[in-house]
Amino acid sequence: MQRILPIASAAVMGLALALPSAARAQDPVTITIWTVDKTGQPTPDLAREFDESEPDINVVYREVPFADLMSEALRAFSIGKAPDIFAVDNPDTAMLAANGALLDLTDMIAKSDAIKVENYFDGPMESATWDGHIYGVPKATNTIALYYNKDMFKEAGIKEPPRTWDELIEDARKLNKPDKGVYGVAFSAKASEEGTFQFLPFVQMAGGSYDHINSEGGVKALTFFKTLLDEGLASPDTVSRTQWASTATFNAGNAAMAISGPWELNRMADEADFDWGVALLPVPEEGAQRSSAMGDYNWVIFKTTKHPEAAFKALEFFANQDKDLFQRFGQLPARRDIDIPPTGNDKKDAALQVFLEQMKYAKPRGPHPEWPKISKAIQTALQAALAGGATPQEALDQAAKTIDGIID
Repeated sequence: MQRILPIASAAVMGLALALPSAARAQDPVTITIWTVDKTGQPTPDLAREFDESEPDINVVYREVPFADLMSEALRAFSIGKAPDIFAVDNPDTAMLAANGALLDLTDMIAKSDAIKVENYFDGPMESATWDGHIYGVPKATNTIALYYNKDMFKEAGIKEPPRTWDELIEDARKLNKPDKGVYGVAFSAKASEEGTFQFLPFVQMAGGSYDHINSEGGVKALTFFKTLLDEGLASPDTVSRTQWASTATFNAGNAAMAISGPWELNRMADEADFDWGVALLPVPEEGAQRSSAMGDYNWVIFKTTKHPEAAFKALEFFANQDKDLFQRFGQLPARRDIDIPPTGNDKKDAALQVFLEQMKYAKPRGPHPEWPKISKAIQTALQAALAGGATPQEALDQAAKTIDGIID
C-alpha cells in the first residue's frame, strides 16, 4: 500500500526543477492515515484500494496500538506532524474538535453524494458532532445486547429471554448453578472504558445520564448491577475482566447469559457447541425507554492537513465501501440505509438483526471534551459500590461531585 519512491538522480532532479509549474502541479500528493486496524481489519485494505484507484494520490498507512493512539496523535499534532486522516475512538472526537485540532467537515458533507447525514444512525453521527458542526464520519459501529443459552433456558423451563431487569434477575437465579461453575449472567464492570460502556446504557434506560449520574435512575441501575454481584449471579471477577473474557465464560458454557456485542458473532458461530440466541437489552420495566452502548471509531481529518480535498475524497471512498463492511470484515456499518445480506448461518443472521435493532437506541458516551475524566469518575463509582466500599447512592454522589467539577 505504501509507495516507496526511489531517490532521483541529480540530473533528473534538475530536469524536474526546469519543468513548468503547471506540470509540477500534477505531481501526486501524499496523504497519511493512522488507525488501530491490523491486517484483516478494514483500513489496510481500504487504504490500498483507494491508493490504487487514485493515480494522483499516494497513501501512507500506519497502524498505531490502541494504548498509544491518542498520545501519538496529540504529540504529532503538537509538532505539526499529524496524519491527514485519523480514526479516533468515538468518545474522544469531541475532545479533538473542541481543542481546534480537526477540520470542520460540515460544508464538505453537505455537498457530498457519498456521505449523507440522514443515512447514519443517530448515535454514531452525534458522536462525530460538536457544537453544531460535524468533525467526523463514522467508520463503523457496534453496540451491546443480551446473548442467552437456549439449551439452559429450556432445561430451566424458561421460554423467552428476559425483557425487564426483574425478569433477568429472576431468570439468573433459576439458571445459576455455582456447584457446577455456571453463573446466571456474565458482563464486564472493569475499571476501564469497558465498564462505563456496559454500565451507562442501564443508567440511561432508567432515566439518568452521565451528567446526572446520581439521579434516581443512576442509583437504580447501579443497584441492579450490585444485586447480580451480591447474590453471586455473576462471577466475582466481573469487576476485573474484559468484555471479551466475560463472553468467553458464556461461550464455554459457564454462564447462561452474557451482555456483549456483535464482535462476538463469528466466535459464537465457530466455537459454541450449544443453541444460542441474542435479545434486546432488558429495560427497567415494561414500556421504559431503550438505550444501548455505542462503540467503534470516527474518521476525522486533522486541521493541519495540506490536502483537505484529497483526504475527504478518501473518506468518501471509504463510505462507499460500507455496503460490504460486514461481509468483508465482520464490522457493522454505522448506517441505517444498508441491508446486510444473509451470511448463511441462521443463528448469526438472527442475532445480527437484533443488533441492528439495538443500534437504533445506541447513544454516544458524552459527547464531551473531557470524557476520559468523566468516564473515570463513573468507573470509580462502579467499583466502589460493587466491592461494597460504598452504597450505590454514596458512590454515585461522589462521582456526580467529580463530574460537576469537570463540566463546570
